[in-house]
Amino acid sequence: MIEDEAYKKKGLIISWFREIAVAGVFLTRLPFRIASPVKVSDLGSAVHMFPVIGLIAGSLGAAAFWIAAQIGLNSIASGGIGLAAVIWITGALHEDGLADFFDGIGAWDRDRRLQIMRDSSIGAFGVLALIFAIVVKVSILADLHTNGVAFSALIAAVAISRGMMPLLMYFMKPARADGLGSEAGRPSGEAAGMAVIISGLISVIIFDGWLSILILFSAAIAVIGLGLLAQRRLGGYTGDVLGAAQQFAEIAVLLVAGAYAV
Repeated sequence: MIEDEAYKKKGLIISWFREIAVAGVFLTRLPFRIASPVKVSDLGSAVHMFPVIGLIAGSLGAAAFWIAAQIGLNSIASGGIGLAAVIWITGALHEDGLADFFDGIGAWDRDRRLQIMRDSSIGAFGVLALIFAIVVKVSILADLHTNGVAFSALIAAVAISRGMMPLLMYFMKPARADGLGSEAGRPSGEAAGMAVIISGLISVIIFDGWLSILILFSAAIAVIGLGLLAQRRLGGYTGDVLGAAQQFAEIAVLLVAGAYAV
């Protein structure tokens, strides 16, 4: 009996590490090693590890932020370097989704919107969305740096925002018959819920009292709001919608943290 329990625990730990690696392969440039090949269909069962991957990426970004500040760079430059580190680590995956989403969402019909979003080129609306997002985030991080909470806020924003993406994957249907949404598959309610729970734990650890609840609530509202827009304009979600949702949630977390710190 004891040996069976130990075997089960070992198998569970191995499963956790694989799921972290699967999520890491898709969401970052980091060198995660997996014994067996990874397919897009593996992503649905690994969504509860999205906030863990965000925690890793956010921590590395915060470290870059801290180093930049230590060598004497001003708060804007330091915040920009911290954010740039996160973007590099994640391969600008979500920023690309944000740009594509804004390029396509204004087209006249659904098919044209999806066609534009699949196009690899970037248009004026996509460029403006990226500029706005980066300026807002760097500005907030620079202000938070003077209050001494910029590092923790960056970690929380990167982690919690990724933990909200599974909500769309669970509650919405893919907008296309092909692509990331359909290939990844619908995650289980348990996996999506676990992603939110882990995000909540991160928020509680980093922020105090009601602020931790408000942070989590704001991220969820940002993702749900974008999801409703995507449902109306696209009939479901795509990989670009998930990327845009992550960016919305990240900005929401920083906005609330920034407002509270003032």
